[in-house]
Amino acid sequence: MAPETQAHGPTPRYFTWEEVAQRSGRDKERWLVIDRKVYNISEFTRRHPGGSRVLSHYAGQDATDPFVAFHINKGLVKKYMNSLLIGELSPEQPSFEPTKNKELTDEFRELRATVEQMGLMKANHVFFLLHLLHILLLDVVAWLTLWIFGTSFMPLLLCTVLLTTVQVQAGWLQHDFGHLSVFSSSMWNHLLHHFVIGHLKGVPASWWNHLHFQHHAKPNCFRKDPDINMHPIFFSLGKILSVELGKQKKKYMPYNHQHKYFFLIGPPALVPFFFQWYVFYFVFKRKKWVDLAWMTSFYARVFLTYVPLLGLKGFLGLFFIVRLLESNWFVWVTQMNHIPMHMDHDQNVDWVSTQIQATCNVHKSAFNDWFTGHLNFQIEHHLFPMMPRHNYHKVAPLVKSLCAKHGIEYQSKPLLSAFADIIHSLKDYGQIWLDAYLHQ
Repeated sequence: MAPETQAHGPTPRYFTWEEVAQRSGRDKERWLVIDRKVYNISEFTRRHPGGSRVLSHYAGQDATDPFVAFHINKGLVKKYMNSLLIGELSPEQPSFEPTKNKELTDEFRELRATVEQMGLMKANHVFFLLHLLHILLLDVVAWLTLWIFGTSFMPLLLCTVLLTTVQVQAGWLQHDFGHLSVFSSSMWNHLLHHFVIGHLKGVPASWWNHLHFQHHAKPNCFRKDPDINMHPIFFSLGKILSVELGKQKKKYMPYNHQHKYFFLIGPPALVPFFFQWYVFYFVFKRKKWVDLAWMTSFYARVFLTYVPLLGLKGFLGLFFIVRLLESNWFVWVTQMNHIPMHMDHDQNVDWVSTQIQATCNVHKSAFNDWFTGHLNFQIEHHLFPMMPRHNYHKVAPLVKSLCAKHGIEYQSKPLLSAFADIIHSLKDYGQIWLDAYLHQ
């Protein structure tokens, strides 16, 4: 390594990949590489707007592709990053680690440039306005149903269905704003994100950001993707992780029956029995008072509009049933793309491989697009997380072509088959765990 000089001096400091890899955070110091520039993020992680963990997940690695994928104004961000710059890779060093496919990475970056030139990163604001209006309309109709027709069984049933649809569709819409995929300005995306997730759903935006960006950075990577944190306490997930768990003789649950108890502690329980209380713990622990204010506006609104019609007990019963139904809808849709896919510890492979091996698609149809919030195009969404969802189907043929050229499986299946694959994969993982537990 060259003698130390100032990062902005005439002679930059040069580093090797071996030196960068040693600063992965295990000894507190953290470096990462973007466009061959080496940054010391050890102190910055706590101030990172996207959260400390998502940044730390790339410590000791090249982070060029996720940096491009997650930031709108990259030039402005890089100016703020100048104070973190400590040098660059030595001229003889490759631009990224040998664990990453150079040809695939280069071609994906060309594809991304093509996608931007085609205008596929630009949103159709009318599309998102109509989605917001249909959510607001259903919300009003749900209340009017009880106000006009009373609180007998049929009006109450219709109101429950409408409110469940509102909650789920608002969940898909907040996802768009959270990914900064609607407006070219971060400020407007953040403001609408707070409104939709906070006022329409009663959920803190900061909590969603904290979890979801980690998921996108390292999907299905154990200890880095919080979406698979149910392994190993509740479920044994992935073939590799299940063998590992079995060999360690760990048994927190009867995993060989997990495809059965999934129906009890999975879809019905996640939202009403975990998310519902945990979001309050999150905002108070982290002192997210702006989020708390938005959440309070939601609870005040639904309380003041429904308690006069149903009474307190009736309102609480309705609220619980809506959360229960929402939870089923949410879990089946969000897990169909990931649970059947590859899971492992972080192997530091390239961006494309990281995303595609952890995701699969569901066939396009008008119903599937609406029902899943276009998350049936999970592959395209993970490769281009800031792309407006109405453009996923346009980029899909280009992604398929890239996968075919490099021998990567591009999975797409019918909606019901995707649901069934959750159960089939859980059964397989449970059996793999049992075999390793008993015989290895």
